[in-house]
Amino acid sequence: MKILVIRFSSMGDIIYTTPVVRCLKTQLPNAEIHFLTKPAFKYIYDNNPYLDKLLLLKSELSETIAEIRAEGYDYIIDLHNNLRTAIIKLRTGIKSSSYKKQPVRKWLSLKLRLKLVEPVHLVERYLKAVKFLGVTNDGKPIDYYVKAQHDLKKLLPATHQDDYIAFVIGATHFTKRMPNDKIISICRKIERPIILLGGEDVKANGNEIASAIGGNIYNACGMTTLDESVFLVSKASKVLGFDTGLTHIAEAFNNPIGSIWGGTVPELLGVQPYMVKDAEVIGVELSCRPCSKFGLEKCPLGHFKCMKDIPDDVVAGFANRH
Repeated sequence: MKILVIRFSSMGDIIYTTPVVRCLKTQLPNAEIHFLTKPAFKYIYDNNPYLDKLLLLKSELSETIAEIRAEGYDYIIDLHNNLRTAIIKLRTGIKSSSYKKQPVRKWLSLKLRLKLVEPVHLVERYLKAVKFLGVTNDGKPIDYYVKAQHDLKKLLPATHQDDYIAFVIGATHFTKRMPNDKIISICRKIERPIILLGGEDVKANGNEIASAIGGNIYNACGMTTLDESVFLVSKASKVLGFDTGLTHIAEAFNNPIGSIWGGTVPELLGVQPYMVKDAEVIGVELSCRPCSKFGLEKCPLGHFKCMKDIPDDVVAGFANRH
């Protein structure tokens, strides 16, 4: 049996496909499992022992369709379910099973502030697409494999190499990020050394936070590769982070995670920490929250209470707890 699993984007959504691939491979041991995604997300499946082959989306969809036809798959498991995957399924004629997105329910939940979407994790929603093959949830975390064994001594100062908090301060959209002054206020109450993680886009933010706090913080934003950042997260005593890819990747290592949410909510997307033994979802209940499904460039009402009203002691208390 030969099976193709498809998910094109984004980082977090693809991370949550890894249990599906693992369950397919371990529960159907004679099956050959392939995965199709965009080239930008190739790294998520690098070194994954449960995947037999990784296919990358071509610039022309017709080229990808030709490649799929040439492989001779028995089934397509469509975990994206958009126009492009619909065309692939139609033109290849391969038997398929698809993830149900529930777009109308999600839209109504967002616009009417109603809880019309079951609070079921995205992994569970994905796994429904392979139920027909007799595949079930194995109850294990997501998979992510660090590409190299990095040296903490080369990445961090001596004061921050042991029992540190990894604080992921980056996120794609403004309403997913906490303002600098709020992060500073929280970090002042954290007793462990803190490593700030994020891309070049939040390097200046990290510098401002580190300058305000002093020696307890090391700003690694824009200073490490993604693989190095994942390695640092894997070695952290605890992880604090917003709704962003690196925070979700951290779940693979089963370290305690404080998952901080602003304008978005985990239950709508089904992306709360998965199979993590010590996880806390941190956010405040507001009549205006959620304001969007994926995040916005500014608070629609201008007050940004969803982040500003989160009690400092809740976040710092999680970080300090032994």
